[in-house]
Amino acid sequence: MKITMMYDVVRTEEKMLVDAAQRKGVNLNLQRSEDIYFDLQKDYSKEFGDIVLQRCVSYFRSIHLTAALEYSGIRVVNGLREATTAGNKLNTTLALIRAKVPVPHTYLAFNQEASLKALEELGYPAVLKPTVGSWGRLIAMLKDPETAESILEDREYMFPIYQVYYLQERVKRPPRDIRAFVIGDRVVAAIYRVSAEGVWKTNTARGGRAENCPITPELEDICLRAAGAVGEGIFGVDCMESPGGLVVHEVNNTIEFRNTVPATGVDIPGLIFDYLVSLKR
Repeated sequence: MKITMMYDVVRTEEKMLVDAAQRKGVNLNLQRSEDIYFDLQKDYSKEFGDIVLQRCVSYFRSIHLTAALEYSGIRVVNGLREATTAGNKLNTTLALIRAKVPVPHTYLAFNQEASLKALEELGYPAVLKPTVGSWGRLIAMLKDPETAESILEDREYMFPIYQVYYLQERVKRPPRDIRAFVIGDRVVAAIYRVSAEGVWKTNTARGGRAENCPITPELEDICLRAAGAVGEGIFGVDCMESPGGLVVHEVNNTIEFRNTVPATGVDIPGLIFDYLVSLKR
């Protein structure tokens, strides 16, 4: 079986995947996305092997490249449906609500005035998030109306995507959240992401610490339902422990696992190739 790994940046995860492919005896072809171009009327179905593993960091490059590959008849993991849903927080939340997966209370608005009215209903503190983005960038805590007005005013002068106001309740949670890893129909590992001292964001890119998290029946159930709401493939499901139980606030399309493997002892890159090989059977 031949698998092509499409990438734009070689991170620790991509190196771990290369090592796992060698251990598993998988014929892995590495393809840097910026080095290729497509004739959209040409059939590329035999040029990339059996499956393309999509590992591009750039969301916009990833979805456009995945679209070109899929329309040429190539199997991509994760596919275009999954990428466009998980890559946009609004699309993810709508899919989760439709599947009756618990999520934080969320509002959508398109200008400063409407956002402030929505926040009056939602209540403070609240969280403003960009619909497209990762690593905790441009996520802001809105503690009160004055803070909200100031931050929203700044967003009015930014790129139009940042004028789509995705407003979410501040969930009463411990100083941590949970990142669970779903591969196919299995929750293979989970970590607590414990926020650094004095920091409310839990992202490990922001100093959060990874600790092994037991996969309870409740966690397994909600994560499988969340992943199923988005589609089929390889996902990172982010949950928070609210007073009423777990809620899902994000599903990640291109998972990072450099901190999870040592924290849990689970061979996530190896399991990824086991899953990809199983798709051909």
